[in-house]
Amino acid sequence: MQMSETSEVIHRFNQAFQDHDPTAFVDLIAPDCVMESIQPAPDGTRYEGYDANLTFWQALAADRVAHFEVEDTFVMGDRANIRWRFHFGDGGSVRGVSLIRVRDGRIVEALAYSKSPGESAPLPE
Repeated sequence: MQMSETSEVIHRFNQAFQDHDPTAFVDLIAPDCVMESIQPAPDGTRYEGYDANLTFWQALAADRVAHFEVEDTFVMGDRANIRWRFHFGDGGSVRGVSLIRVRDGRIVEALAYSKSPGESAPLPE
């Protein structure tokens, strides 16, 4: 039962970004939800509680220029991994992953990590 509940919550979460529908998050966030965003690197920003997370995700979903492209979703029990690419709208993008935990049909934890530009590793000779 837990896996199908988690799958449904994650489907609705991803769909809210695809549809640019900020209202969809109202019933998806637990009162004690904790989320860590990707910026600023390396630790991101921590958001605690319903209101902080609702505000963050609604603003992100409402943006009609930038958008998420879901690349893959994996659900196991009360947890889900979402691989995504975030398109900034200017042609640039960043790839990342969100690790989500669901309890009682709501998101209680969302930890986001992204790839960032860096130096290339030297190739072995």
